[in-house]
Amino acid sequence: MNIFGMGLPEIMVILTIALLIFGPKKLPEIGRSMGKAIRGFQDASREFESEIKREAEQLEASKPAKPAESQKVASAVSPEEAIPSSEKG
Repeated sequence: MNIFGMGLPEIMVILTIALLIFGPKKLPEIGRSMGKAIRGFQDASREFESEIKREAEQLEASKPAKPAESQKVASAVSPEEAIPSSEKG
């Protein structure tokens, strides 16, 4: 068992110290509040991740096609227009 890089002996020591400090009546309350905090953090993380994905999809959908634009620009300017009138003989 390996949680946050700690093994079972370390977790047992931490739980024993917490039991001595807070007492048996406060530990369930502390556990509940920590569980709610972790759940809230996970929900916020999922919401943030979905928002990032949604923004990325919107950017990809609104991104113009670059090859089509370069063809439009090339076809809009004829070779005669590309040469300045001073160079035409």
